Amino acid sequence: MRIKTVLTESEIPKQWYNLAADLPSPLQPPLGPDGNPISPEMLAPVFPMNLIEQEVSQERWIDIPEGVLNILYKWRPTPLHRAKALEEHLGTPARIYYKNESVSPPGSHKPNTAVTQAWYNKEFGIKKLTTETGAGQWGSALAFACSIVGLECKVYMVRISFDQKPYRKTMMQTWGATCVASPSPETKAGRDILEKMPDTPGSLGIAISEAIEEAVSDEKGETRYSLGSVLNHVLLHQTIIGLEAKKQLEKAGENKVDIVIGCAGGGSNFAGTAFPFVNDKIHGEEIEIIPVEPTSCPTMTRAPFAYDHGDTAKMTPLLAMHSLGHNFIPPPIHAGGLRYHGMAPLVSQGIVEGLLEPRAVNQLECYEAAITFARTEGIICAPETSHAIAVTIQEAKKAKEEGKEKVILFNMSGHGLMDLTGYQTYFAGKLQDYPLPEEEMEKSLQGIEGLPKPKEVKTGKW
Repeated sequence: MRIKTVLTESEIPKQWYNLAADLPSPLQPPLGPDGNPISPEMLAPVFPMNLIEQEVSQERWIDIPEGVLNILYKWRPTPLHRAKALEEHLGTPARIYYKNESVSPPGSHKPNTAVTQAWYNKEFGIKKLTTETGAGQWGSALAFACSIVGLECKVYMVRISFDQKPYRKTMMQTWGATCVASPSPETKAGRDILEKMPDTPGSLGIAISEAIEEAVSDEKGETRYSLGSVLNHVLLHQTIIGLEAKKQLEKAGENKVDIVIGCAGGGSNFAGTAFPFVNDKIHGEEIEIIPVEPTSCPTMTRAPFAYDHGDTAKMTPLLAMHSLGHNFIPPPIHAGGLRYHGMAPLVSQGIVEGLLEPRAVNQLECYEAAITFARTEGIICAPETSHAIAVTIQEAKKAKEEGKEKVILFNMSGHGLMDLTGYQTYFAGKLQDYPLPEEEMEKSLQGIEGLPKPKEVKTGKW
């Protein structure tokens, strides 16, 4: 039996897949402060024009530059594993596969777009990138990418994760980046928040505001902002995961996938894995596609589909997405990468259309799943990834009850070797479930009252 399926470097996908070209119901446009659609030129102070072109593109396939491929070869293609030991432990007839994105130098899927964004910014003549990070995986990835490409890098890290995960900061420093806790006294956005809430744990929304403020304040125009999730071009770069997986599943003798699963905070690793299969579903395949989130940050499963800002200081355009409100301060759960208030517009529209079936899982079930996975497959996963594993186990048990030989694919989006504090807290019995209380969600949603409302456009086919 084949446990690991690998591709050669010559078999790596040479193009990214753009779901925007195939969505049955199109995305609704980003809006400016006046409520009117923004033009690509309005994004120019924040992103280089070559990435803005990808953001608004309706082309189905976009070529991956040779300069980007030459860096991706450092760890790509990544292996596809058959989780045979997990299958045997669960006694399931399901065949479980996972794409192992933990083999990248920073240990997650994030470098797929970090390297790409750094390369395009360098081509455009940019000298420095600013960004935010939650758990630290994105900050680590961009620090790595800037080091390889030759750019300066500044990372605003959400305070709770900055305190809980000091080694992420050390990784960023090793790759030459500067990492500060957010909110910080270095920006007006940070100072304003600290004045109101000096003990705040921070949020990705606040950190994004700080990073954008620094980028657009550069009078020389040599700094741009880099985002690790949510936007179309970021999800585009991640589709290399699912495109590789399709080739590998075919090599492994699988003609059809029944279920595709990925954890989702802003949506990039889920989209990267799932979007090539969403295309199959649009064209008639029967596939269950499940983005998974924590019950403490239920953006997809409980929040409304609304127009909202991507950041707390309202510096970003209004995006049509599922959102808990840009003022949302998430509870300090350990899966820091799944604590964003919004969701990628492409993922959100996929949910509205019925192509995606989101699910929320409690924290303790996720850690139980992570430990089961570690004791069968051997890999200690990131807390974020544990959400995908938890639902994979749910579906494998369901297949056992139904007596069906289902093929399940999930993305092993990152290892947890920098997140052992969470495991330590779990073993000490100090972790608890925290489904977001309704009153907290209602309070946070007050921030989007008065904003334009998107239409829920869908074909009704799914």
